[in-house]
Amino acid sequence: MAETEVFDELDLKLLHALEIDGRAPFSRIAAVLGVSDQTVARRFRRLRAEAGLRVLGVRDSARLGRDQWMLRLRCTPDGAESIAAALARRPDTAWVHLTSAGTEVVCMTHPRSPGDYDDLLFGKLLRTRKLIEITAHQLLHRFYGGRTGWIGKHRPLTDEQAAALRAAAPPTAPPGPTRIAPDDEPLVAALKADGRVTYPELQRLTGRSESSVKRRVAALLGSGAVYLDTEYDTARFGFTTAAMLWITVAPGALDAVGRAMAAHPEVAHVSAVTGSAHLMASVLTRDTAELYGYLSGSLGALDGVRHIESAPYLRRLKDLTYPRPLR
Repeated sequence: MAETEVFDELDLKLLHALEIDGRAPFSRIAAVLGVSDQTVARRFRRLRAEAGLRVLGVRDSARLGRDQWMLRLRCTPDGAESIAAALARRPDTAWVHLTSAGTEVVCMTHPRSPGDYDDLLFGKLLRTRKLIEITAHQLLHRFYGGRTGWIGKHRPLTDEQAAALRAAAPPTAPPGPTRIAPDDEPLVAALKADGRVTYPELQRLTGRSESSVKRRVAALLGSGAVYLDTEYDTARFGFTTAAMLWITVAPGALDAVGRAMAAHPEVAHVSAVTGSAHLMASVLTRDTAELYGYLSGSLGALDGVRHIESAPYLRRLKDLTYPRPLR
């Protein structure tokens, strides 16, 4: 990956390290990268200040056995931004984007109960006069994204460095649903605000002992109920173009195309969904020419791809799970 005037290869390695283990101490990261603790801490602070870096605790809806729904809302030109802003304020939306010349809102929802979903879809949205059309797409299978970070596809760290960090990271979650206990909710809320919140601060926020806090954080991460995600402005590293793709494929090719896309370096997220399109993806490229090259080349050449609809991200009003290439 090319260096920018502000950020360099060491910053990319730090981002990759945080994707592997978002709570890794600076001392461990520094030892793997071969620099001082102070250098890592200084780079981390600069990335936070200038590239919007955040490490966040995120509930894994799939591991918790909860449905995920993607909503596409076609709006009047003067209504899209207000509708998007209202959706962004809801606790059951994960991210909210404006696309398609600012007339379409796309959002991911995480309803905790069927009642939450009904209230949003049939209560609030259908009474909105500036809403022209709404379609809902249930996520059936995630091929890439979520706990699997995007920057690692570009391999800033060597295999040996990545392995050294993974050795001390939380273990891979076993298959099957898991749960978050009611008394763990304060911990989850604190991790959602700052995935690197210190154990003494978690002790203060929850009233638990530090040993109890350490044990419960390890259990939540180890079970897969919560994972740590990184967000940052990828435009600061040269990736200035982001787009959402809706791909229609031959039914028998769905799994093969999804798996192939998961390996593409441009793809930050790809899932199988219900609806007229079979796959939804979020892609990041350096510019529109590279986006065109991806659509006409790597993606378009896959056996079974029948139709591709693309829409650039124009504005992100809420974004808790994916890199943020545009302000």
